[in-house]
Amino acid sequence: MFHPARSILALAFVLGLAGGGAEAQDKDTCDQFKWSIARERGWFADAKPAASGAPIAIGQGYSVALRPSDSVAFAKPPERALKAGSFAARLEAPDIDKPGLYQITLSDEAWLDVIQGDAEVKSTAFSGQKDCPGVRKSVRFELKAGPATIQVSNAASAAINLALAPAP
Repeated sequence: MFHPARSILALAFVLGLAGGGAEAQDKDTCDQFKWSIARERGWFADAKPAASGAPIAIGQGYSVALRPSDSVAFAKPPERALKAGSFAARLEAPDIDKPGLYQITLSDEAWLDVIQGDAEVKSTAFSGQKDCPGVRKSVRFELKAGPATIQVSNAASAAINLALAPAP
């Protein structure tokens, strides 16, 4: 026998599971990074504006306005060749007061180069997820005390969120 009330309850239950599934999938995907990116996701929700050439501080998120790649004055040519139609920025991190392991996290696909002194700093670790909303990758670098230049290149759009922080 057909019971409309039971059918409605069953439909509500199924829809409730489906609605929560997308949120659970985002959480699961974002939890699949090699290290937690929870603080960076929080910083990106309240990102401060920055433009190419601007100084940035450690421990906060920035919404970086990128420029066409061929118009950015890089400290050193990016390790990867520039793609036609891509966007880039050069940022200065003047206040690295303690040497150690730092991570740079990006909201979208782009290439990262870090320069200290006249030398390119090679990354020591990388983690990324294509399906984590708002965070694409996080890259770790062993930095010395002193200023560093962060170069973002080969971005597909003219804006990206970026955070620089000590690795936990």
